[in-house]
Amino acid sequence: MASQKAKKQVSNLPHMTQASQEEKRQQLAYKELVQKRKPRPRYLRNVLVAFVVGGAIAVLGQLVLGFFVSRGLDLDAASAPTLAVMILVGVVATGLGIYDELGEFAGAGAAVPITGFANTIVAAAMDFKREGWVLGMGAKMFIIAGPVIVYATLAGVAVAFIKFITSP
Repeated sequence: MASQKAKKQVSNLPHMTQASQEEKRQQLAYKELVQKRKPRPRYLRNVLVAFVVGGAIAVLGQLVLGFFVSRGLDLDAASAPTLAVMILVGVVATGLGIYDELGEFAGAGAAVPITGFANTIVAAAMDFKREGWVLGMGAKMFIIAGPVIVYATLAGVAVAFIKFITSP
């Protein structure tokens, strides 16, 4: 049954036939029902979970960095193996199917760190493995990550050029 609000909205349209007015009433009533029944997004929960999971990944990265620093590397030298370990963690978690579940649960909290970048490359490679090594895995794994790599390279060149020009 059409609601009173829908009936009032449609009755203001005299140029419509009786059948089309009834159809319009039903459409408006359906839209009202959908608005009432539509689940509300849980913004606070999503933000908190993304923050906690992203923070946990960052803490793991900090622990790995601390490990390499405790082995005698300075902070700059410890950064490269830390990134390699975090990428390896992302690759292994993707291969085992863990990172997909984590991404579903945490959203951007799992997608933003370097492990999320590793996940996008490995997931694409795994999806296209059946198409072969070169045209499947080799080409398709950079569909998502390729623009990021190109942008980072160009941004690095631009910053280096600006630094070169402005240096005395």
